[in-house]
Amino acid sequence: MTDSRPQPDSARETGLDDELSAPVTVRRRFDQLMGRRQERERRAAEVKAELEKIAAYLAVADRVTGALETLSDRLFKDLLKVVEENATIALQEVLEQPLRLRADAQFKRNMASVEFWIEREGQREDVYKGQGGSVANILSVALRMFALTTLDPARHRRFLVLDEQDCWLRPDLVPKLVKIVQEAGRALGFQVLMISHHDLATFERYADKIYQFVPLMGGVTEVREVAKAAPEADSGG
Repeated sequence: MTDSRPQPDSARETGLDDELSAPVTVRRRFDQLMGRRQERERRAAEVKAELEKIAAYLAVADRVTGALETLSDRLFKDLLKVVEENATIALQEVLEQPLRLRADAQFKRNMASVEFWIEREGQREDVYKGQGGSVANILSVALRMFALTTLDPARHRRFLVLDEQDCWLRPDLVPKLVKIVQEAGRALGFQVLMISHHDLATFERYADKIYQFVPLMGGVTEVREVAKAAPEADSGG
């Protein structure tokens, strides 16, 4: 008896065609995966190299930071020593007393803190109380000038305003301060405007120009130029 039912196409229904084509497909897929693997291996090598660089940097970062802090501390203290020496000269010349400016400084993480004090014959004195405030007057002038020298002259004009920086000085000591201001200003290339309530004669020898503000009726103030350039003998400082 013959089976009249349709017979399956063995090559098609058994998946023989798929098996025959599989090597080509597998090869193509294999090549794609190998390409991805190589790309990932390349990227992994780059990341590893970057991590090694970072690890090397971190290994020396603390030592570099410490060295920079040591250098900054040394430079800062050397600079502070210059301030101490020059301010001491000013104090002694104006007040005619055996005073020395001292400074206790700390420098950490790019932050500086300084405490100024006065030494008199081995004894420590408060800057703000010394000589009824006259020490603070002189020290303020010195520090302002020093601060101005540290600024970039291309961006900051060397113009200094001293508003009653002689207010706690005895009248007979004011000319000495004015002389120092004039000499330091000219040596450093500063233009200085000094405001004072002391007698005009105090400034005649050292000022290039002197202006007097005269109050008038009705709240009006008149500005008078009362003196011009100082004599040549006194202008060379």
